[in-house]
Amino acid sequence: MLAATVSLGRWQLSRAAQKEALQAQIEARKNLPPLTEGEFLALDPATEAMHRPVRLRGLWLAPHTIYLDNRQMHGVPGFYVLTPFAIEDSNRTVLIQRGWVQRNFTDRTQLAPVETPSGLVEVTARIAPPPAHLLALGKEDAAPAASPGSSPIRQNLDLDAYRTETGLPLRTDVSLMQTGPASEGLQRDWPVPALGIEKHYGYAFQWFGLAALVVILYVWFQFIAPYRRARRVRRG
Repeated sequence: MLAATVSLGRWQLSRAAQKEALQAQIEARKNLPPLTEGEFLALDPATEAMHRPVRLRGLWLAPHTIYLDNRQMHGVPGFYVLTPFAIEDSNRTVLIQRGWVQRNFTDRTQLAPVETPSGLVEVTARIAPPPAHLLALGKEDAAPAASPGSSPIRQNLDLDAYRTETGLPLRTDVSLMQTGPASEGLQRDWPVPALGIEKHYGYAFQWFGLAALVVILYVWFQFIAPYRRARRVRRG
């Protein structure tokens, strides 16, 4: 039992060390020079450059903007605002998570104004996974955001389905997460990816604590308890 609990504790520490190394790798990638448009388009798959900065020029496709519901920033509920971005001098489009906007607590469907510049713009962002999925209660509206009368508010977004709905030549292996100070009515204090490092340290503490308990119980029942019984017998 002692060998098993110590081994499990050390395994949890090794898992924590692996994730700390991954966190350091993510931070190092964030500080690399931004990829150019050509370098980004040449990535296949783009997941190999996850978290790297990229700088693109192109057009916002504002009619296809959607709002992902139940997203928080600094503990306040709101929406992540996502807009497809047509990359200049290419036939490729990428979905950009532009930022966060607070929800109207009186009327959930009343969306705060977000400015979307027209014409060619330059965007600096980080390569990120597709938007995370939250637990959906009930059946979600499958209508495309661009359909007449459909709501731009979504709980989740599947990029393959969204590409089919909109007919855009959308890249579906990754999205981009726009960086920089708050602007256009959006905040961009993106949360750090949760790797669960603290969880592994917590589990390691529990296993080492159990190992210590095994040692204490062994010493008690094998040495202290027999010694106390022997003393009582001699006194009797």
